Amino acid sequence: MTETDDNKTLTSVKVDTNFRLPGVAFCAAAGEQASTLYFGCSDFGVYRLESTAEKPEAVAISEQRHHSYVTGIVRRGPVLVSGSYDGSIVWWTAETGEIIHRAERAHDKWIRQLAISPDKSIVASVGDDMKTRLWDAETHAAIAAWDGYESTTPHGYPSMLYAVAFSPDGKWLATGNRTGRVLVRAVATGEPAAELETPVMYTWDPKARRHSIGGVRSLAFSHDSKRLAVGGMGQVGNIDHLQGNSRIEIFDWQSGERQHEIEDSKYKGLVECLAFGPEDRWLVAAGGDNSGFVSVYGTAETEAKLLAQEKAPMHVHDFVLNENGSALTAVGHEQGCVISLA
Repeated sequence: MTETDDNKTLTSVKVDTNFRLPGVAFCAAAGEQASTLYFGCSDFGVYRLESTAEKPEAVAISEQRHHSYVTGIVRRGPVLVSGSYDGSIVWWTAETGEIIHRAERAHDKWIRQLAISPDKSIVASVGDDMKTRLWDAETHAAIAAWDGYESTTPHGYPSMLYAVAFSPDGKWLATGNRTGRVLVRAVATGEPAAELETPVMYTWDPKARRHSIGGVRSLAFSHDSKRLAVGGMGQVGNIDHLQGNSRIEIFDWQSGERQHEIEDSKYKGLVECLAFGPEDRWLVAAGGDNSGFVSVYGTAETEAKLLAQEKAPMHVHDFVLNENGSALTAVGHEQGCVISLA
C-alpha cells in the first residue's frame, strides 16, 4: 500500500519475517532509519535490531542495563529514553549506548509505559504509583506530576496506571488505569479535558480468587486528534488466564460519545498496542493471550468492521507502524516479526 492508494481497502495481514529475541520485549521505538528498531527487554537491557537484515539479530546497545524489566522506550533523534519496573528513566546515546542521564526515582513503583510528544520535547511516563509525570526530553528536568487516579480498585486492591499517549497535535495526553478509567488532559496545564470509562475491560472475581484482571492496556489518538481508541480485554471467566475477548472502544473523546465497541472471540487476550493508519481510515491492534494476533478494523464513523487479521508467532507487546501504513514490526514473547499490511 502506498501513500497514493487513498481509496484502497486493506484486505490482508501477512507475517513476512520472524526473528528471535533474548527475552520478552515489552516496548519498541523506531530508529532514525526505517529498518532500525529499538526495544526494551525482560533481561533488563535495551536492544537494537535491523529488521531488513537477512537474519535480524538483536544487539544490546550497552553492557549497562536497568535493574528490572524495561517497559517503556521512546526516541528523540540520536537519544533513546527508557523506563523500567525499577522506577528509573534513563537517557541513552542510541549509537554508543552511553548513559547521558539516569533519573533513579522517577516513579515510586513500577513504570508501565512512556510516550513522547510529537515535537519530541516532552516525555510522559506512567507507573503504579498512579502518577503521570512529564519530563523535558532535552534537559531531563521534571516538568509536572499529575494525580487523578485512586491507588486502589473499588475492592481495595492495588491499582495500576498502564497506558499513556499524546495526541498528534501535541495538545492532549491520555492515560488509562486498571479499572478502565481514561483521563485526557491538556498538556500545557494538566487540566482534565475529558474522563472516559471502559468498565467492561475490568473483571473482578469476588469469590474464588478475590482479585482482578484487565484494565486499559493501550491508547491511540486518531491523526486528527479527535478520536481516541482504547484497548484491553473483555470480561473473563477464569481471571487466572487471559481468555477474555480482545476489546477496543473508540470515542469522540471531547463529547464523550462511544462510537464503536469491538470484541473479537477468535483472537482472545489483551490489546497491548494500537495505531491509526493513514488518514484514519483504519486501526491496527495487536496483543494476545498465550499466543498473539494482529487485527485491522475499518474506522468510518458509522461502522468498525474487521478488514483483516492474522495470528502472530508470539504474544505481541508492542509494534512500530511505518509511515505509509504498509508494514509493522512487532515484538513480544521471545520473538519478533515484520508484518505486511496490504
